[in-house]
Amino acid sequence: MNGLWAKMHKWLALAMAIQILFWFGSGLFFAVVPIERVRSEHMIAEHAAAPVPFDVAADGLLRLGSAGVTGERLEIRALLDRPVLLVHRGEERPRLFDLASGEPLSPIPMELAVRIAEADHAGDARAARVELIREAGGEYRGAVPAWRVAFDDGANRALYVAADSGQVTARRSTLWRTFDFLWGLHIMDWRGRTDFNTWLLIVSTALGLVVIVSGIVMLPSRLGYTAWRRRRRADRLNARQIPTGDRPA
Repeated sequence: MNGLWAKMHKWLALAMAIQILFWFGSGLFFAVVPIERVRSEHMIAEHAAAPVPFDVAADGLLRLGSAGVTGERLEIRALLDRPVLLVHRGEERPRLFDLASGEPLSPIPMELAVRIAEADHAGDARAARVELIREAGGEYRGAVPAWRVAFDDGANRALYVAADSGQVTARRSTLWRTFDFLWGLHIMDWRGRTDFNTWLLIVSTALGLVVIVSGIVMLPSRLGYTAWRRRRRADRLNARQIPTGDRPA
């Protein structure tokens, strides 16, 4: 029986060795590197909250309501110290308005996206490259269209600004890309890197469990416990077979 377990353990461990290495290596990376640094939260510039005056908000809502602007959810906030209104309506793309003038701001132009990204990014680095992302995929899976604003800050950092809302929706860096690559290896979803319920991961995890169980089953024999029990049993059997008179005093 132990021979069967040994063969199963050996061949499954050989087949799973690389993936098990990926699991342990990526798991160690996830445990060591703070997720806040992966998300570049330490590079978010600190700004005092700019409150929107009530009268400005009220006048702006009346102005936009009179113009026929309606929505299911309204967000009033400050964008670069400018009071704005973000209107959500069903499955439609959100719309951004200047509360003070009623002027529509979305989709925001490249120049405004750069200003938003530079204001969000801590440090003295300035935008080096800007491009419009029309389809989500790769390192960005957020709302589209979005402006990708890249910085030459030593970490190949890039901020994504949603064109419809003017919000920074993602922060990417070399550290994040490394994390994302290892995450894909960890969950065995090498393309989308989001699905951890794939049949490949389920089967591989089950096989890895068999490797562990078979190793546990063989552990007593590997440690010599099984041989010790056999010797002890043989000694007891021999002791029973020795006549009483022949036993040493």
